[in-house]
Amino acid sequence: MLGESLTALATALGAAVVQAAGTDAWAGFRGRLARLVGLGDSGRERVELERLDRTAAALSEPAGEAGERERQRQQVVWETRVADLMERLPDDQRARFAAECRALLEEAARRAERGGPAGGGGGVSGNTFHGPAAVQTGSHNQQHNHFGRGA
Repeated sequence: MLGESLTALATALGAAVVQAAGTDAWAGFRGRLARLVGLGDSGRERVELERLDRTAAALSEPAGEAGERERQRQQVVWETRVADLMERLPDDQRARFAAECRALLEEAARRAERGGPAGGGGGVSGNTFHGPAAVQTGSHNQQHNHFGRGA
């Protein structure tokens, strides 16, 4: 079982897939994520590219409530894929993989700040965390969380 920080990282990456799909940043994000999840195997990388293409196609179709359900579903799909992969990796590889995931998220956040989807400024949003964990990337941002009584 993954610790809170790695679980939160997988969640943030799942959200980033949904955010990037259909944007100008998609091609770069898609290729980098496929290489990362493919673990250096060109055959696995091709399979991941196909999965990412199916994700983008699924996200381009529905609107409204159906679209939101599909975005949530795709986020969970990629969150689970990344978490499962991290669980299978030996500790030293897991640490390198996590560092590369963080770098990918930071790059996605920088692109969004420079004028990504919806006129820029936004990074990953709409995250769902299970437990007391959160991930925030980028700069010039602020987060306030209040839990429990008196929140």
